Amino acid sequence: MTEITIEQVMGLAPVIPVLTIERVEDAVPLAEALVKGGLSALEITLRTDAALAAIEAIAHGVPGAVPGVGTVTAIEDFARARAAGACFAVSPGCAPDLVEAAEGMPFLPGIATASEAMAAQRAGLRFLKFFPAEAMGGRSTLNALAGPFASLIFCPTGGIGRDNATGYLALGNVRCVGGSWVAPREAVRKGEWSVIEKLAAEAATLAV
Repeated sequence: MTEITIEQVMGLAPVIPVLTIERVEDAVPLAEALVKGGLSALEITLRTDAALAAIEAIAHGVPGAVPGVGTVTAIEDFARARAAGACFAVSPGCAPDLVEAAEGMPFLPGIATASEAMAAQRAGLRFLKFFPAEAMGGRSTLNALAGPFASLIFCPTGGIGRDNATGYLALGNVRCVGGSWVAPREAVRKGEWSVIEKLAAEAATLAV
C-alpha cells in the first residue's frame, strides 16, 4: 500500500502497535504475526539502528502490512523513511518545520496541551497524536480538549495498555490508540510469534 491518508491509517484498526525493533531479522515475523492478528498499521520507531532496515524488510516482505516510521524528530527522517518504504510518519511533537517537511506523506504529529492543539489546528491539521497520554492527564484531558477543539481526532499514545485502551477508544475524539503491549520485548526476543498474534487479535477487537 503506497497511497493512504493518515485518517485511513488511523481507521485500519483500533490499535497501532508501537514497535522498537532491535534486530532486523525479527521485523518480518513480528509484522506477520501482528497482521495475522488484525493489526496492519505498524509504527516502527527510530530508536534503534535497525529501524530503517526493519521498515524496508516489512514493506517488501509482509503483504497487508502498512509500515510507518515513528519518533520522527528531524527533517531528514522523512527522506530516510520514504526511501525505506514507510507509508506514514509519527512524531512525538508538532514542530512547524516537520509539518512542512512531510510534503504529502501521511503525518501524525503529537500534541499535549491546548496551546499545541490550537497551533496544530491553525496549521491545517486535524488528526493528531496525544502524547504522552497518561502523563498528560489521559482521558480527562482528551475530554477537556473535545470542547474547544471538536474537529480534532486523536491517537493517544504513552502509558496505554490492555487495561485502559478500551476507555480511551470510547471517547468521541479518539479514533485509535498506540501501544507497545501487543509486542512485548521478551516475546519478540524469544520469537514467540503466536503469543504476539494472539495479543494482536485481542487488540483488534477492542472497539467492536
